[in-house]
Amino acid sequence: MVGVSRSVDDLLTPPLTLRQLMWLRFRRHKMALFGVAMLILLVIYSFGGAFFFSEAYANTTNTKMRLQPPMAGHPFGTDTVGRDILARTIYGGQISLIIGLTAALVETIIGVLVGALAGYYGGLLDSVLMRVTEAMLSVPQLFLLIVMAKFFGGQIPDLTVMGRTFSGSVIVIISIIGVTSWMYLARIVRAEFLSLKENEFVLAARAIGTPRWQIIFQHILPNSIAPIIVSATLGVAGAIGTEAYISFLGMGVRPPTATWGNMLDGAYNYIETAPWLWIFPGMLIVLTVLSINFVGDGLRDALDPRSRAT
Repeated sequence: MVGVSRSVDDLLTPPLTLRQLMWLRFRRHKMALFGVAMLILLVIYSFGGAFFFSEAYANTTNTKMRLQPPMAGHPFGTDTVGRDILARTIYGGQISLIIGLTAALVETIIGVLVGALAGYYGGLLDSVLMRVTEAMLSVPQLFLLIVMAKFFGGQIPDLTVMGRTFSGSVIVIISIIGVTSWMYLARIVRAEFLSLKENEFVLAARAIGTPRWQIIFQHILPNSIAPIIVSATLGVAGAIGTEAYISFLGMGVRPPTATWGNMLDGAYNYIETAPWLWIFPGMLIVLTVLSINFVGDGLRDALDPRSRAT
């Protein structure tokens, strides 16, 4: 009788929706939940901190206070020209996060378009696009980033948006990272399209005369969204890390715009004598990249149709 009652209850219980199944799978991933919480705190820190410190204060120099260790007035200490590191990490975090999100968006748009066109049409177009993709993969990304950043770095003037002045190098870095990071996503999307374009729902859409662009963007692409979301999420972490790396080499975002990456530029001269110069921006970069990677792992498990919800 107990077994019968359980089976009846199972029949009466409505099935879980896809969104509910995704949430059940995601919340099993404790590190992903930690990553979400940490990202929320980092966003609050970077954007909410602007209500307490102005950008003018973050850029104010005071050589009398240079290289001061953390103290009551400057919890993160001061840098080589006396600027408050706490305020600069706040405004630097805004730019680093914006660069990461925007560069990942550029990467996703290019990768999805190239992969979708190559996978759906095949033939000559597929061959040409994949050869271009392989050619891009054969060029070392760091070398290409340094060369392009050096060439285009001073070409774009500073921009003023909503009262804030941004170095023109921000646009250059976003474009370079996005243009040099789409190849792996394009290959993933191409593989998804190759496996889905012969399915019954696509053949039925073709049979009734559905335009090709609708088949690509309204039928096949939504069914390929899982790997795209995961790749885009991890792309944000990759873009933040890449920006920090080339800024550390002096080829990234230029003053007056602060980022966590260019705050590390020059700190290597004070690794032992003034460790607060690199500890705080470095810690924020590590926490951000780790949190995004945790979220990406959780999304990968949540969007995996072979994963069990319980």
